[in-house]
Amino acid sequence: MQGLLINEMRGSALLRGLHTDSDTLSRDYLKAARRVLEDLVAQADPFAGLPLQRKPGGYARNLLAGDAQVSIWAMVWSPGCATSIHDHHCSCCFGVVSGVIRETWYRAINATQAVPVEVHDRAPGYVACMLPSGPNIHRMENCGDSEAISIHIYGFDHQMHASSIETEYTVAKL
Repeated sequence: MQGLLINEMRGSALLRGLHTDSDTLSRDYLKAARRVLEDLVAQADPFAGLPLQRKPGGYARNLLAGDAQVSIWAMVWSPGCATSIHDHHCSCCFGVVSGVIRETWYRAINATQAVPVEVHDRAPGYVACMLPSGPNIHRMENCGDSEAISIHIYGFDHQMHASSIETEYTVAKL
């Protein structure tokens, strides 16, 4: 796993902004995460000087900062790449920095299959936060012809879990 990309002082400040008296499964935490994301996506270039990894034909996850409760990631999306259809084991918040990310929401019809129910294009400045009390089954995709970047804040220890994904689904053939 790659190391933290944001210097210790800036990373500590970001993480302090996420810590509340409640845990990462609370509404207070979601409000704090929303504030941090809104501040980051409002900046002209929140990643100035950071060596963000790219993955041609896919998306690259770049760990910006993290501790035992929270991890902050920059995702760099190549044109046409997408996540699996998935749900999370932890709180999940994201903001779009550049490009447009298409988010498709799904409804599970069994333990492994889901059907699409909503599609939204998320433009720069868009921020969303959700608890894992869902289901919050979705898929994210860069439908544009240029790179997109988003910031994700997850309520998990990046050293304990490789990913925020709990369950992956396939599209049901009805």
